[in-house]
Amino acid sequence: MTAEPAAALAESDALELLSRGQMEIEGRLVDASNTTLRAEITLDGLTRRCVYKPVRGERPLWDFPDGTLAGREVSAYLVSQAIGWDLVPPTILRDGPLGPGALQLWIDQPDEAEALIGFVPAYDVPPGWLAVANARDDDGDAYALAHADDQRLARLAVFDAVINNADRKGGHVLYPATGAIHGVDHGVSFHVENKLRTVLWGWTGKSLISEAAEVLAALSAGLDGTLGEALEEHLTVSEVQHIRLRVRRLQRSGRFPKPPQDWPAIPWPPV
Repeated sequence: MTAEPAAALAESDALELLSRGQMEIEGRLVDASNTTLRAEITLDGLTRRCVYKPVRGERPLWDFPDGTLAGREVSAYLVSQAIGWDLVPPTILRDGPLGPGALQLWIDQPDEAEALIGFVPAYDVPPGWLAVANARDDDGDAYALAHADDQRLARLAVFDAVINNADRKGGHVLYPATGAIHGVDHGVSFHVENKLRTVLWGWTGKSLISEAAEVLAALSAGLDGTLGEALEEHLTVSEVQHIRLRVRRLQRSGRFPKPPQDWPAIPWPPV
């Protein structure tokens, strides 16, 4: 296996590898609620790891149609591509050893990578961090769920508002050695009802980051063209229309959304 870091692989090469490579399953990621497998994939002497989520391993959900989570993973990547912030690793839909499923490039994360989201002592929130919620441990000590006031996380918060991500846990944010961040696990996104559930509520009601205006305008145009057509291969027409509505809502308000009142605002477990 090549020693070159996965993050150094060009996007076009990664997509080619995922699309045409030969897969060999290494094992199951046991913490995942749906069948999630790590595999090696090889093409023309190049080998990388990937995450394979077969449709047949999706757990039925009461609020999302059966067999649609893999397509939502791919849709999140398509939106990420259109936004241009490189938030979601290359992801495609293809046949694998257990049938069709989502295939995503594995992102290596250094052991010493410092997370930007987590529980911290309530009396010692790090400078530059934003508290989201309060909690107590089994001994009654007070903690705060908080995240860094970081431009990369703010981009992810805008992205999650667009795709209506119902499961942005702290553990769904990766910190590769490149200094970028990546979001993963977007299978429960794009619902037509407001189901935004995230740990990134630190900017609630505040003005969007300055670069969001241009990105949202470009995204709106893309949704009326080739991006909208690509998304309709994985989502319903109504779901794609609601992406347009969420983008326009963000453009009109110019602010980060507020937590929903009729839906748990923070996923469990948060990190």
